[in-house]
Amino acid sequence: MDLFDKLQNNMGPLGQYAQDAEGYFFFPKLEGELGGRMTFNGKEVICWSVNNYLGLANLPEVRETDAQAAKDYGLAYPMGSRMMSGNTALHEEFEVQLADFVQKEAAMLLNFGYQGIMSAVDCLTDRHDVIVYDADCHACIVDGVRMHLGKRFAFEHNNAESLERCLKRATKLVEENQKGSILVISEGVFGMRGQQGILKEIVDLKKDYQFRLMVDDAHGFGTLGATGAGAGEEQGVQDEIDVYFSTFAKAMGSVGAFIAGDKVVVDFMRYNMRSQIFAKSLMMPLVVGGMKRLELLRTQPEHKAKLWRNVNALQSGLRERGFNLGSTNSCVTPVYMEGSVGEATQLVMDLRENYNIFCSIVVYPVIPKGMMLLRLIPTASHTMEDIDETLKAFSAVSKKLKEGAYGNEMAEYSLQEG
Repeated sequence: MDLFDKLQNNMGPLGQYAQDAEGYFFFPKLEGELGGRMTFNGKEVICWSVNNYLGLANLPEVRETDAQAAKDYGLAYPMGSRMMSGNTALHEEFEVQLADFVQKEAAMLLNFGYQGIMSAVDCLTDRHDVIVYDADCHACIVDGVRMHLGKRFAFEHNNAESLERCLKRATKLVEENQKGSILVISEGVFGMRGQQGILKEIVDLKKDYQFRLMVDDAHGFGTLGATGAGAGEEQGVQDEIDVYFSTFAKAMGSVGAFIAGDKVVVDFMRYNMRSQIFAKSLMMPLVVGGMKRLELLRTQPEHKAKLWRNVNALQSGLRERGFNLGSTNSCVTPVYMEGSVGEATQLVMDLRENYNIFCSIVVYPVIPKGMMLLRLIPTASHTMEDIDETLKAFSAVSKKLKEGAYGNEMAEYSLQEG
């Protein structure tokens, strides 16, 4: 069979719905200024699907810094990889500032978060090492683990007993082989369900097992902890995180990422991390703009305070109305409802078309059959009016769902009948 014939015959679990869903459920176009309200399909919607947690992306001083940096440097400078020709004093200064912010000795800028952490997992481990990771880790971690040529064990999500069982197996392997070490990977905040990783429980196991801990804190950086240093600071174990990673695509409202830890570890990665050695350096406007955003994280705590006022108002309002938010203890706000995939699709269309609410939807196989998950991402850009309108809309569509209003096939359901 020709390779492309195979692709045409099997577009994959999501691609099979492309003809019906593209442009609406997949690859929707949100237009206008990033914020609590954007434009979708030509009309204003309250948007709960943008990870601009602190609202920094559209602050006038940030936009001015971004624009001036683009004017000063363009989008090409510096050219080449950091190792060969793409290093600058500003790249190094940004790394110093990031390391200080997350309370580590050193940091290293990464071009992209997804490829960056994949490459970090590959860089830190060889075929003799064993990786133990949370089963709910993000796809970037899973892909990094797939690259690993040695043994790997997934422990049940946020289950310390399951983790310990995996550590016993991993320890036995490295002791029998008299080679290798153990790397444990978790997330600071799991972005789908909003639960913080059990970092304190993981760290406690260091008393009985020898391993190093890597944490992907994409959703915790800037939003959790007294200073915004993330889930480790929130749980009082930042010092015990051996390899700290975060992206700029969440609280920073930008592009890029960084990894931080002891200087010897960061130096090793600087000289051995393939996704950085063989890729172009982070462009200068992203470096200069990132430094401005980090400055605001440090000096303007009101953005984080407003974010959490909105988070608490939204989550408490939903719970008071009887909605199931699971066990989220972060900004991520998942709303679980019972219903089929068809009902979930119609409910979301109703929210978007008749209530002007835009949020993401997750169904089987990510969550169990008969359930739907609507994920809301509160930001500092949202207003209390946005929250009040959303709470009323969720109450209305929940009532319709229970009454069976979404039980018919999509083609038979008139959105305008509401």
